[in-house]
Amino acid sequence: MDKEKRYVHMYCGTGWGKSSAAIGRGIKAACAGKTVFVVQFLKGKAGSELDFIKRLEPEIKLFTFDKFEEQFAELSEEEKREEMMNIRNGLNFAKKVLVTSECDVLILDEILGLPQKGIITQEDIIPLIEAVGDGVELIMTGIDRCEALWPYVDEVTEVRTDYLRE
Repeated sequence: MDKEKRYVHMYCGTGWGKSSAAIGRGIKAACAGKTVFVVQFLKGKAGSELDFIKRLEPEIKLFTFDKFEEQFAELSEEEKREEMMNIRNGLNFAKKVLVTSECDVLILDEILGLPQKGIITQEDIIPLIEAVGDGVELIMTGIDRCEALWPYVDEVTEVRTDYLRE
């Protein structure tokens, strides 16, 4: 990426490896001396993936706003409402990070799944994209293709799993 230009990339689709690809880009950027923040949504607080990313600190800083151990779909309606508020706090944090240029690379892991769950709309993501300043890279991941966002991003990578044999 040209260090003077902003860059926005989406990893979407039903295949596996979107988060891994985004984290890989973050590791590459950290190796080049860049500041990398990862904000994860809809992952729950449990999991070995979180433990691994935490081991990359301080070069890559991980932020989660999930309160509950369980995945979002497994929560009660009351817990879902509380988690939705936590997720919105995460989005506000992400926007603040972009507006203040606190990092060179911001990875919003699973943000593209939030509209599908009715937590936010695709249009709510546009101000985040517009807040990306010069020299900053924004990477977003999630299953949903969020095609309404495509005109605002520089690159879309769709990850699919196609089974050719049964």
